[in-house]
Amino acid sequence: MSQVAERHETLAAGFEAFSADPAFGDGRLAEARRAAFARFLDRGFPTTREEDWRFTNVAPVAALDLVRPAARATDRAAIEPFLFDGSLRHRVVLVNGRLDATLSSLGGLPAGVTVRPLSDAMAGGAGVGDLLPASAPTVFADLNAAFFEGGVALDVAPGTVLAEPVHVACVVTTDAQPVFVAPRVVIRIGERAEVSLVETHDSLGSGQALATPVVDLRVGPGAFVRHVKLQRESAAVFHLAAMVIHLARAGTVDSRAVTLGGRITRNDIVATLDGEGAECTLDGLYVADGDTLVDTHTTIDHTQPHCPSHEVYKGILSGRAQAVFNGKIIVRQDAQKTDAKQTNKALLLSDNARINTKPQLEIFADDVKCTHGAAIGQLDEDALFYMRSRGIAAVAARNLLIHAFAGEVLDEIVVPAVREEATHAMERKLRLAELA
Repeated sequence: MSQVAERHETLAAGFEAFSADPAFGDGRLAEARRAAFARFLDRGFPTTREEDWRFTNVAPVAALDLVRPAARATDRAAIEPFLFDGSLRHRVVLVNGRLDATLSSLGGLPAGVTVRPLSDAMAGGAGVGDLLPASAPTVFADLNAAFFEGGVALDVAPGTVLAEPVHVACVVTTDAQPVFVAPRVVIRIGERAEVSLVETHDSLGSGQALATPVVDLRVGPGAFVRHVKLQRESAAVFHLAAMVIHLARAGTVDSRAVTLGGRITRNDIVATLDGEGAECTLDGLYVADGDTLVDTHTTIDHTQPHCPSHEVYKGILSGRAQAVFNGKIIVRQDAQKTDAKQTNKALLLSDNARINTKPQLEIFADDVKCTHGAAIGQLDEDALFYMRSRGIAAVAARNLLIHAFAGEVLDEIVVPAVREEATHAMERKLRLAELA
């Protein structure tokens, strides 16, 4: 085993100390935590020798001397910049992975919507196996299962229609010593329910942190979910996230991820279309600069017939930034009449930026329509010349092309406040206003 894979002594000591904390739980929860940590110890930190991690070196993560953040009060004023000017009324705030009732706004939720700590959901009869599955997409998701504190369960009853989105805000508060936070959000959408979810990730302070958020979304028959993730943590935060989506018959998920922060950011998204007529859209935009790295691994698993899926991921890279995109579509033998489309495009704004892209199709059925494609390039010189010949300044023309490239993802975010903030955050990241 490599040196990186063996560097988990600090985490092992932290897990032993956590096991004596009341938040660790007992019974089946404690067993599930120990099993998850045992899986991590068995595999260790991933190395570049592993196919799924060959372009993402997590040695800087393994080298961190991590501690669990202490529970402390967080000022409303401190997180105000992350709340879209208060335009999203239904708010669930997790500070360092713990549900903060004083910062959340849950009183106006309609009947049929329940938000509670995961510990309460388990005590209320929800099975540990349902809320804490025995398998995880990555070892970092196993670390989340071993170390999460509090977490949150969001349940939407069958037939419930939410007129306004629910904002799940995850905030990391950093300190002098690197902290390890493990937000866990379990979402259950009942039959024929409709809901919009806004998931944000931000950080306070300039210290280092490892964040391993996990979102587990289960969509009932005929239910419809719109989801957007906006990640804006500082360049001192390592963000290694997982999202697991399970769709029942005729369920629909329309998800968009906008990644704008982090030193090393990885999103592992696994969507299983497990009912006839289920439909999934996974779109994303990632923007990176400096020496940062953004890694996106998606898997859309078609197990039943007549299930369409759509995927468009775009990247904008400047400086010495690096990106990885690996998109896998699996069509099982019984998944006839599948219609799956996948596209990955990257815009390189500097000669030192780099992306490694790998679209994959694994098809075991014979009556399907599946396409994938990847394109990497720089700004179109002909388009720039055309706009300059009509009196548009060079920098303004460049910015217009960048906006047009990102717009295919950003313009489809249906929550106006989130769409506007994502656009402005992209502009700040690329310093478009300074160059105009």
